[in-house]
Amino acid sequence: MDTLISIIGGANMDMSATLNGAFIAADSNPGHIEVGYGGVARNIAHNLALLGARTQLLTIFGGDLFGGLMHDYCKQQGIDVHLSERESSQRSGIYLCLHNQAGEMITAVADTEAIRLITPEWLAKRIGEINMSEFIVADTNVTEDSIRWLMENVTAPLFIDGVSSTKAHRVVNALRKCKLPYLHTLKLNLKEALAVTETATYSEAAQQLLDLGVAHVYITLGAEGVYCRNAAEEWLFPILPGEIVNTTGAGDAFLAGVVFAYAKGISFPQTAQYGLMAARTSLMSPKAVNPDIANILL
Repeated sequence: MDTLISIIGGANMDMSATLNGAFIAADSNPGHIEVGYGGVARNIAHNLALLGARTQLLTIFGGDLFGGLMHDYCKQQGIDVHLSERESSQRSGIYLCLHNQAGEMITAVADTEAIRLITPEWLAKRIGEINMSEFIVADTNVTEDSIRWLMENVTAPLFIDGVSSTKAHRVVNALRKCKLPYLHTLKLNLKEALAVTETATYSEAAQQLLDLGVAHVYITLGAEGVYCRNAAEEWLFPILPGEIVNTTGAGDAFLAGVVFAYAKGISFPQTAQYGLMAARTSLMSPKAVNPDIANILL
């Protein structure tokens, strides 16, 4: 596929621990620890590259060993990083998560301070090449000001991943401050959607987001599947069956599947079904990105 997709946001090292048994607080718990490459934007770019899209990642790599490893690994995976920057004064981002024995997250800590260097000024220097893309994806590790700047300056459809309940507020705040509030697609999980809208149901949350200027809303519901809505229709798709090894990265794979489906000319809401296929593949791997995503039929 010759479609160029720009992905803007976080790249970090993933340190994922899965328990052998029940979690015991304030104690050393036996389990298995995986270390790999992660970050929401980087995961999305990696998934899209595996699917066959032409991708360019815009991120900040730290000046430490991890930063060099991530930079080189992205290039090895076919991700163009020439618009990214390696900042010698910054440590690389790290995402540390803990899963129960069923692979479900108990808690996580994200250290993504380096991404604050992706400012409107930093983006403005690259906007010409960003706007050569047919689709643009950003995560909310990027600051609120930069999210708003993207909404007001990109010319291709913009997709945003909410990342977390805390960071997802940046999208809503940016929409409220935009001159002409509009966002092609917003993907949130249920917790994020209810937090940013202060509503009680995913349907109410989606309606509020539409009212704010989001054209297409996707709310992932874990074991319940995904709810998607635009101004004309709403759909609830069940999760696809499959073994759950690790939930980290499933939401990133979902959005990558949605974006890739749009790039293939598939329209809403069928894009959600392809997102679910990508998410299922991710759930079956101990790593944030499962190379088997390349084998799904989109």
